[in-house]
Amino acid sequence: MKEKEAQYYKQLQDEKLQCLLCPHNCIIPKNKSGICGTRINFDGRLVTTIYGQVTAASMDPIEKKPLYHFYPGKDILSIGTKGCNFKCIFCQNWHIAHDLNANTSYYEPEEILQSAIGKKSIGLAYTYTEPFIWFEYVMDCSRLAKENNLKNVYVTNGFINPEPLQDIMEYADAMNIDLKTFRDSTYKRISGGRLDKVLDTIRAANERCHVELTTLIATGINDDMEEMKDIIQFISSVDRKIPWHISRYHPAYKYNAPATDIDFIMSVYEEARKELNFVYCGNIPGSYGGSDTVCPSCGTIVVSRTGYNTRIENLENGCCKKCGADLNIISMNV
Repeated sequence: MKEKEAQYYKQLQDEKLQCLLCPHNCIIPKNKSGICGTRINFDGRLVTTIYGQVTAASMDPIEKKPLYHFYPGKDILSIGTKGCNFKCIFCQNWHIAHDLNANTSYYEPEEILQSAIGKKSIGLAYTYTEPFIWFEYVMDCSRLAKENNLKNVYVTNGFINPEPLQDIMEYADAMNIDLKTFRDSTYKRISGGRLDKVLDTIRAANERCHVELTTLIATGINDDMEEMKDIIQFISSVDRKIPWHISRYHPAYKYNAPATDIDFIMSVYEEARKELNFVYCGNIPGSYGGSDTVCPSCGTIVVSRTGYNTRIENLENGCCKKCGADLNIISMNV
């Protein structure tokens, strides 16, 4: 382990520290860690144990993040670590998010940068587990990426305090933020988080960079149309052009309820399209639709998708080539 002092903490009495990175605001006794398991009170200093520790690194389609309105069709070098500040019972990446003994390899930020450049990546995506518990490393990599004209993408649960969020936003180009539920009681039960803090992150990030949202619709947890309508209304109140990805749950980790009913997902999709310009379905067979980008003004298919195969058809400078409508797409014209 490369010892690295963490940011955002203060000293308390009795040799305790308070971590101020996320809204858990953990009070950490000497030689103990916070909820994420990766930030330790080491002799009166808060130390991150995961600086440079990479569990996975891969060139991924940007659509896999998922980001459908940010350089569609391009690939991005994606990296992740271990640990998380949420404890989601249906975690899809539990083997690294909740196993602090997961295998890692150490990489200096400069090595990650050179890998991205060598692979002709559009930038770096910090993903797979919660990137903001990796804050010090993500910040160093993000700074290097920005200095070299590469893009920074954060795939996050949005549970971060305002000060570190504002600091990382200096380097942010895009974020996909999980909006897991619209019920605070459910947030606390399934993950240990709080709804209001995630909503604050969504609002703040939308003012600074490109934002897309993802909701995993899980059987018996949030598969309720009234709750989905509340999410739709919230997104619309922030900006109806924010893309919303609704994804089908499959049994994982500590939750084994049946996979989400596809008909319900499609009903949510149709309901959302009444209020939001861009809605997408994930983890369902392509025959159901819900993956193409369609101009909300004239109905033209602008970007078609089959799996991760993306084809740009009627896009020009982020607008529909047919009618000129702004589609909230950042792209390299091809």
